[in-house]
Amino acid sequence: MGITAAAATSTSRLLLHHRAAAGSDRHHQHQLRYPATQFPLSLRCGSGRREAAAAGALLPDRVTPFSYGVDEDSDDHPREECGLVGVVGDPDASSLCYLGLQKLQHRGEEGAGIVAVGGDGKLKSVTGLGLVADVFGDPSRLASLPGPAAIGHVRYSTAGAAASLRNVQPFLAGYRFGQVAVAHNGNLVNYQALRNKLEARGSIFNTSSDTEVILHLIATSLSRPLLARVCDACERLAGAYSLLFLTADKMFAVRDPHGFRPLVMGRRPNGAVVFASETCALDLIDAAYEREVQPGEVVVVDRRDMSVASACLVPQRPRRACVFEHIYFSLPNSVVFSHAVHERRTAFGRALAEESPAQGADVVIPVPDSGFYAALGFARASGLEFQQGLIRWHYSGRSFIQPTQAIRDLAVKLKLAPVRGVIAGKSVVVVDDSLVRGTTSSKIVRLLRDAGAREVHMRIASPPVVGSCLYGIDTPSEGELISNRMDLEGVRREIGSDSLAFLSLDKLHGIYGEEAGDYCDACFSRKYPVLPTLADPAAEPEE
Repeated sequence: MGITAAAATSTSRLLLHHRAAAGSDRHHQHQLRYPATQFPLSLRCGSGRREAAAAGALLPDRVTPFSYGVDEDSDDHPREECGLVGVVGDPDASSLCYLGLQKLQHRGEEGAGIVAVGGDGKLKSVTGLGLVADVFGDPSRLASLPGPAAIGHVRYSTAGAAASLRNVQPFLAGYRFGQVAVAHNGNLVNYQALRNKLEARGSIFNTSSDTEVILHLIATSLSRPLLARVCDACERLAGAYSLLFLTADKMFAVRDPHGFRPLVMGRRPNGAVVFASETCALDLIDAAYEREVQPGEVVVVDRRDMSVASACLVPQRPRRACVFEHIYFSLPNSVVFSHAVHERRTAFGRALAEESPAQGADVVIPVPDSGFYAALGFARASGLEFQQGLIRWHYSGRSFIQPTQAIRDLAVKLKLAPVRGVIAGKSVVVVDDSLVRGTTSSKIVRLLRDAGAREVHMRIASPPVVGSCLYGIDTPSEGELISNRMDLEGVRREIGSDSLAFLSLDKLHGIYGEEAGDYCDACFSRKYPVLPTLADPAAEPEE
């Protein structure tokens, strides 16, 4: 059974109903479908396990250091925090990293950086705020990073740090055994607890990033060699992490034991080894895909003889790959978690059409760009015409800088423009990958109606998002998630469509079959594989 709402029908029985008295719609819209106190989950803390019984104590709106932008006119999707590229064994390593980061730009647009090993064995860093092409627009910046090995990173902003160069990775640090650089994709749910302990023992932090904790754990480890230090550090981490480390002679690729975030390995024709968050980056720089870095694995490449070694970092735990990589984040020409992304999205759309057809519709259009393959699958399964009815303009600035709301509303049309010849007079099915706050969907419905659409039927190729992500995705607080505040009919009314349907969680699981249990779907189910650690109180500041 699909999750569908229509103007003339009752709300699906799959949803929690909120009945409000006449005139109380405003209160109705802000009730949470899943208040935290309904979920008696345990939280780990420094002194053992305890139940978090106080209201809001279980899963605060954001237990991570990340913060979702509140610009109501911005793109209404969750945002991936980071993308990684590493190259070892090629004289143009930093240039190849630069190209790979360009291909991963969708994973982070706030800042970028590269650290390379020079001929003298010294690590050098160039980081900056903005897009990859802006950070490295001056050719001298890349020219300052010669050498046979480099790692690169793109990121979205973290809380309070949108304009902070200090938080742009890779981080480069020196300790008693030399230099080490690190780039991180993911989020540590025990970050604050670890940081408080390290600060109590004298560690001084320069950033607000959870990644810096990893460097401190390595520096304070008593193990030798560096591989043992990395293992020691990772044994203390909880949450999601795909990591690249670079030293004077080695590169380390690490993935957390649940495998939340993707990390793949490839090889160029000259034998250079490449690591990246997605295979699309490998394709761009002519690196043949070899395999994933496995959950709980560390791969070590020695640039002196190009030997590759693998070790079990920590015991592998139940695999929990992020399903949103297939739904939205990864590029459709990537292979992620051993599946072609475009094939997964087409399957989501096909299943959505089977569950929730749009009777009497004339045409199916995607919300560009990520809704394309889901819409294609929906159209094929429905036997309906597929058209590109919305055109995304990729070069407009952020609309919130405009002086009045009326001008901001006009600026929205810069980002998405309807094709009137496709839409006018027709019953239109609009397919998007996800619906988070509902702001973009409501604007799309208005655009289509203004362009002459007779009916607008919204179809979402994923289940309702009712929980914030703890593992490295920038999502709104649970109070801002429209499907957590309203039932299905309330969401339909809010966005103004004639009908609304989501892909059900059961149907999503059915697409993955026996692999369904290997994916994290906490944003849909609120079943969190790794719970946040409650930090011990920070030390009082000295007088």
